[in-house]
Amino acid sequence: MDLKGIINISGKSGLFKIISEGKNLLVVESLVDGKKSPLHSSNQATLLEEIGVYTYEDTKPLQDIFNIIAKKEDGKQTISHKSSKNELEKYFREILNNYDEDRVYTSDIKRIFQWYNIIHKKGLIQEENKKKTSNHKI
Repeated sequence: MDLKGIINISGKSGLFKIISEGKNLLVVESLVDGKKSPLHSSNQATLLEEIGVYTYEDTKPLQDIFNIIAKKEDGKQTISHKSSKNELEKYFREILNNYDEDRVYTSDIKRIFQWYNIIHKKGLIQEENKKKTSNHKI
């Protein structure tokens, strides 16, 4: 799965895909509702490809976490981010058993599952599985 160009914008829910870049402006499209909007240089945004999850040894890239979830769920959606704290933490421990509990909060875990499901609904998880399948045939 390629997270290139997918961002989280501080203060806005959901995820966005960068569709155009200018000098002091980005045009982004919501992965939730498809609406396009400008993103000025004064807005805080984070590329998903630059996000990592703290473990006791190192930092695990978000893309790796998404790949683990996709493999565990066989390319399907995962647990809802609205599940109970105990369910979320138990599931997260199954996919990343050495995450740093002091530095990774339940709100972070919720966000990871929410983002994964948004990306899945957009079809980006399935596309990755198809790419892997087609690569094995070559």
